[in-house]
Formats: sequence, structure tokens, C-alpha cells
Amino acid sequence: MVKRFDGARKRSRHKMKKTLKRKGKISLTSYFQEFEKGDKAVLSAEPAYHKGMYPLKFHGRTTTVVERRGRCYEVSIEEGKQKILIVHPVHMKKAVK
Repeated sequence: MVKRFDGARKRSRHKMKKTLKRKGKISLTSYFQEFEKGDKAVLSAEPAYHKGMYPLKFHGRTTTVVERRGRCYEVSIEEGKQKILIVHPVHMKKAVK
């Protein structure tokens, strides 16, 4: 029997798919965007950049920025209890108020 590998990006073929217009190089404005403490951000994975990617079960969820940690940000998310994720800004979008 063949054993299946369970990596961080398993079963994510459609979730990580880019549309034709989004394909190509990563946007530098999204890569270098800044967030302040207390800002709301939506988790939206950039499949071309693997560093600082969150677990994909949180895809599309709204989070609150806690603090900056190096190039990434600590964000908190409510899922039964409070969880802290470390996410690169290329995987975040500012939430509409």
C-alpha cells in the first residue's frame, strides 16, 4: 500500500488556486503593507509565497493584529478559544470597516 503524505498544503488544490488575472509576480504593495496594533485583517493566502503562511483552515477569517514580529505579524483569532498566528503581510488584506 502507498501511504499518503499529510503536509501543510494537503487537500488545497482549489483553495490555493489563482485566477488567470492574479497569476504572475507578487504585488509589492501587498508584500510591504503595514498594519497597526488593533487593525482588522482578513486572511487571504498568497500561494506563490510560502513563508509566513497560516494553516489553511483559517482561510478567509477576520483577525485582529496583536503586534509586529520581525517581518510578520501576530494576529489573534477566535475559534472556541483565542489563538495566536504568525502571518506574513502578503497573506493578509485590510478588512473593510
